[in-house]
Amino acid sequence: MAATNGLTIFILCLIAYHANAISFYLDPNGVKCLRDQVQAHQLIVMEFEITDVPGQQIDYVVRDSKGGILSQKEKVAGQAKCTFTSEVYDTYEVCLVSRVPPELRKSVQEISLVTKKGVEARSYDGIGEAGKLKPLEVDLKRLEDLSDSIVQDFASMRKREEEMRSTNESTTSRVLFFSIFSMCCLLGLATWQVLYLRRFFKAKKLIE
Repeated sequence: MAATNGLTIFILCLIAYHANAISFYLDPNGVKCLRDQVQAHQLIVMEFEITDVPGQQIDYVVRDSKGGILSQKEKVAGQAKCTFTSEVYDTYEVCLVSRVPPELRKSVQEISLVTKKGVEARSYDGIGEAGKLKPLEVDLKRLEDLSDSIVQDFASMRKREEEMRSTNESTTSRVLFFSIFSMCCLLGLATWQVLYLRRFFKAKKLIE
């Protein structure tokens, strides 16, 4: 039992590095947009908790970097949840829009948003019931999936680091060639000015 509890605590500590929770206030008829990056083929679960104000409504829409709509809902109140799966590595944006009729008294609404990605977005209770797994087996399954997720994150970070390094090297080479070209142009222009002024002064018989 103690081993199971220790394993569970260890898993929760590992999962915590993925946790993304935020609270903010949304002005009446205001708009608030948040952005985050997601890996390819990653399950995303967003849980909203909104203070209820009679007559006021909040809509939300989730878009990718190309403007495609991944999820949207109107008249969100109380607690709500949206789920979608990313197709490629991308930056998604969630926008919350407050809509208040002009004849109503306007009030600021507090919004809490919890975003779960990958492993923590999965329902392991359902997996355990479907597979008739013991609690320890469910924890091990969660730990295995979390380990795979961490490996994939490191692989993705390494790939992006290589791409950035390649871009930096390419940019450095281009800057070097441009600098050499600029120096050659300046030297050529300086030489032409000296020769031109020499001919001009000779024509004016100011120098021999």
